[in-house]
Amino acid sequence: MVKVDGVEYKPALSAPPDKPFPFEYRLSIHNQSAHTVTLFGRKWVVRDNDDGSTLVVEGDGIVGQFPRLEPGRSFSYNSYHVILNCSTAQGAFFGATEDGMPVRVMIPDFRMQPPMMA
Repeated sequence: MVKVDGVEYKPALSAPPDKPFPFEYRLSIHNQSAHTVTLFGRKWVVRDNDDGSTLVVEGDGIVGQFPRLEPGRSFSYNSYHVILNCSTAQGAFFGATEDGMPVRVMIPDFRMQPPMMA
């Protein structure tokens, strides 16, 4: 299970001129299964709520790590997305159990709304 622990506009973070609004998000991944799971990748889809354009970000690791979660254990981290307009992020983490069974854990959608658009 993934929990969004917080989403916050962070103007001090680096952002390009075409996407000037950085938002930090904090997530916790909880292994509620009876199996040890290793996470090895993620995929994000960030959708601009104004024009419907999407940015897909996927890759190996989670903030440079490959968390190994025993039953009942958690992994928390923070990162950020940069946006132009009010946007919604959604995604998933991918991994496997110790016996090779694939694991996909969905990340709950969260909204990022720049201050002047609130």
